[in-house]
Amino acid sequence: MSAVHALARTAATPTPVENNPVLNIAIFLAFVVVTLVIVFRASRNNRTAADYYAAGRSFTGPQNGIAISGDYLSAASFLGICGAIAVNGYDGFLYSIGFLVAWLVALLLVAELMRNTGRFTMADVLSFRLKQGPVRTAAAITTLVVCFFYLLAQMAGAGGLVALLLGISGPVNVGIVIAVVGILMIFYVLIGGMKGTTWVQIVKAVLLVGGAAVMTVWVLAINGFDLSALLQRAVDTFGASQKAQDAGVSGAAILAPGLQFGANPLDFVSLALALVLGTAGLPHVLMRFYTVPTAKEARRSVVWAIWIIGVFYLFTLVLGYGAAALVGPDAILAAPGGVNSAAPLLALQLGGPVLLGIISAVAFATILAVVAGLTITAATSFAHDIYANVLKRGTGASGSLDEVKVARRTVVVIGVVAIIGGIVAQGQNVAFLVALAFAVAASANLPTILFSLFWRRFTTRGAVWSMYAGLGSALILIVFSPAVSGGPTPMIAGVDFHWFPLSNPGIVSIPIGFLAAIVGTLTSRPTEDPALRDEMEVRSMTGYGAEKASGH
Repeated sequence: MSAVHALARTAATPTPVENNPVLNIAIFLAFVVVTLVIVFRASRNNRTAADYYAAGRSFTGPQNGIAISGDYLSAASFLGICGAIAVNGYDGFLYSIGFLVAWLVALLLVAELMRNTGRFTMADVLSFRLKQGPVRTAAAITTLVVCFFYLLAQMAGAGGLVALLLGISGPVNVGIVIAVVGILMIFYVLIGGMKGTTWVQIVKAVLLVGGAAVMTVWVLAINGFDLSALLQRAVDTFGASQKAQDAGVSGAAILAPGLQFGANPLDFVSLALALVLGTAGLPHVLMRFYTVPTAKEARRSVVWAIWIIGVFYLFTLVLGYGAAALVGPDAILAAPGGVNSAAPLLALQLGGPVLLGIISAVAFATILAVVAGLTITAATSFAHDIYANVLKRGTGASGSLDEVKVARRTVVVIGVVAIIGGIVAQGQNVAFLVALAFAVAASANLPTILFSLFWRRFTTRGAVWSMYAGLGSALILIVFSPAVSGGPTPMIAGVDFHWFPLSNPGIVSIPIGFLAAIVGTLTSRPTEDPALRDEMEVRSMTGYGAEKASGH
């Protein structure tokens, strides 16, 4: 009997469902073959750095909008949030709200301005009118750290997902699965570059939203298309669970705030700040705007993305409570992958092994596309910002094939680090891990981005101080938080060296980043070229000159 079969017996529904690992793997391999074909076809035109980094700026607004939603809707959105809602109810849905509102902040404040000013990376914008060396180095370091935390979440989700597909458990077996998945993902990015990555993201977005829509309608149909009936069923199942008994709460607690954040409301405030402000500082999301040819197409892509993302987060509400009602929190927590198994277990309960295989393949597509985007962003940042513009000082290396070779080697290094980190972080809620990445992005990147775009007095010292202070404070507070040791589900079990009381550092580290930017600027005299400052302002607001810059 498989692990999932045994878990199904503990679920709220009376009929257990048998998992079929052979069928799951067949569907999984079919998806891998199809996406490999797409990546190989896309890689045939990777002749220049612009092709590898920005897909030759060849995508239309709708195509890029779908790809943006594919990049943004990560394993945290599908696996993590569904699990968070199924186990923690209302408090879990706050992740959906935070991620959606965060996109609006990114849209209104930075998206088009960044695209108009930059070329390949976030550092292109931050160093436009400031000193290249120190600003590019700091921006590349913050990019690599944000991508690392995001990669942790995706790799942990991949390990739990494939372990569930295979019906295996245990840290060693799941660790082997994470390593195999990581190697496959490295291969995708090495071959396809940004163009292959973008097409995988487009395919993934269509599959993810389509699969979520089918499951949402299915869950509602079971409950007579009555959301109140679904919620009542979730209340009944949760009330009978061991989790509710351990917490000393009734079933209705799953509909009320406080199940996850009730013990420390400041944790919620800190999480909310990180989610709402973090997206505008995520390098892999901002980099997507460089793949379109004009500012008009960038605006069109934003419209497409916001609709797709908004609709999907409405689906997560139904899927999360559907998993709570039909699977139950106890079965979810006991499954390989823990809370991240809620959506696959719901698919198993609804449509048996076939739907489980399809939804798991969709979830794997989600992880693959996001990891590919993160990896190429991190590799581009190192090769373009540190190698070409700092180490080589921009003398003949920037944008060259030599730079692309460095990026490909960096992909391998990043992949290995991600595999090791994913093994350490297995079992953690991927939505929570992504929230840490958002906190680092909001603390280290957002202040410098906003001040570079909107504060004419802003100086190099302000930028460097802001990035290092925001990054350093976020990392220190994360390391000494209950998320790493001493908490209910710490990354390092059996030890307790935490002294910071909150699981997310945003409420402290984000103000530190802004304050460091202001103090650094006010204690230094502007030495930058005023003409560059004026050019950046005109270009960011109007897009004039952006296409010319993109082509050099």
